[in-house]
Amino acid sequence: MQIPENRIQRNQDRKGIEGAIAAGAGLFAYILWLADPGVVLAKATEVGAAGVCVILGVYLAVFVVDSLSWHLTLVTVPVTLPWIYRSWKVRMVGEAFNMVLPAGGMGGEPVKAMLLKHRHGLEYREGIASLILAKTINLIGLVVFLGIGFGLVLLQPAVPASLTTTAGVGAGVFTVAIAGFFAVQRWQVTSRIGNRLSRMKANRSVRTMLDSLTDMDHRLMAFYTGARRRFVLALFLATGNWVLGAVQIYYAARFLGSAIPLTDAWIIEAMVQMVRAGTFFIPASVGAQEGIFWAICTGLGLPASSAMAIAVLRRGQEIVWIVWGLLLGVTIPGQKFARCTRRQ
Repeated sequence: MQIPENRIQRNQDRKGIEGAIAAGAGLFAYILWLADPGVVLAKATEVGAAGVCVILGVYLAVFVVDSLSWHLTLVTVPVTLPWIYRSWKVRMVGEAFNMVLPAGGMGGEPVKAMLLKHRHGLEYREGIASLILAKTINLIGLVVFLGIGFGLVLLQPAVPASLTTTAGVGAGVFTVAIAGFFAVQRWQVTSRIGNRLSRMKANRSVRTMLDSLTDMDHRLMAFYTGARRRFVLALFLATGNWVLGAVQIYYAARFLGSAIPLTDAWIIEAMVQMVRAGTFFIPASVGAQEGIFWAICTGLGLPASSAMAIAVLRRGQEIVWIVWGLLLGVTIPGQKFARCTRRQ
């Protein structure tokens, strides 16, 4: 019996994902073994209750700022506290899926679009457009953050030359990719190609798809040109959001008794985010994230136990947020967008 080709492909994809997870988990375990698990866990507990509250508080601020940045792209929704709270809950649920699915941080985006549609009455096209805008703005903010981070790397002689070169190449490739992604939206490249294709003979389903792409381009263009204040504010918030990640590392190191300058925390966070972007095919970048924490933190003079303790604390907070996000997914009330808008 001949096995369907799509089933073979699915099996291959599953094996690839399982292999990536196994490799990442193995790397995580190896690095933890090198640092001595007992010492690392003992070090992590030194952060204390106050330290845990501060770290989780900063992470909560990250999600709040991120949600507000995304909310600004929903141009038909009022910027009010009740609606920002709703956006935050939807984003929490979607990001929980983004963290665990090997889809380059995109696995939870369909979940967000469905929640906006079924729980808050926003049509799919508006929800998807806002998600594309939010992702673009977030990535542009990351480019700014990484650019400053690379400048700090050049000024930090303690960083190994190999990591400096890797950071430079990674930041350059990432910047070009994001610039191209933004240019495609800003200059409506998809619509232009679609218009050319529409002149050719095509069936109804193809024409419907082309019409949808054109409509999406118009929505993106309308935001970039007609809602510039929202765009600038959203970009400012998105950039600041990445800075909060560095602030979190700064406080984590401080509570662990290995205080570092904020500039070093910025370098660490920038390198971590570059590695996460490059290992999108591994759920939550397991192993890769710990590896870069080990390399860059020890390179900057932190003890190996402190480096891994920070990595473990980062994983701990991610688990808390994944669980919280999944729990919120079953508690979001099924309110309608029009009704909520009239109430505000």
